Amino acid sequence: MSSPLPERYQRYAAPAGQRPTYPAAVELVGEREAAVWVPSAERPGEMVAIPKSCYVQGVQGAPLRDLAPQPLLDPGAQKILATGVGVGFTLWGGGHFLVGASALVSAAAGGVPVVIALALLLLATRFGGKKGGDTYNVTNNNRWWGRSSTRL
Repeated sequence: MSSPLPERYQRYAAPAGQRPTYPAAVELVGEREAAVWVPSAERPGEMVAIPKSCYVQGVQGAPLRDLAPQPLLDPGAQKILATGVGVGFTLWGGGHFLVGASALVSAAAGGVPVVIALALLLLATRFGGKKGGDTYNVTNNNRWWGRSSTRL
């Protein structure tokens, strides 16, 4: 039996009158890969089964954006900024309050010697000097047309 085929293909040659046999792998049901049904590209409305390993999901579009105007600063940053500004103004006002209070204390401290001097002068006039003296009562009466009278 001479054949024009190379040696490696001769063993699969079929004897005369028989169908040729081709070697094939044995595929068990449990080894079969899961199939995914996708729409056919050639026939719309028809689904085609393809192996799951060959299926590539389409690219998902970007989510829709919110086109509402955004604040100039992040809300958290706004809170931090507002807190800092509020604390700054509070301390500035507290400084002015303390300046006024210190001026009040200073004025009170400066007025104490004056009050003490007035109290000593009042005590000196009450308890010191002569007791009693001459009393003069002067009465002036002014009337219409320039008439005046004075009594002592």
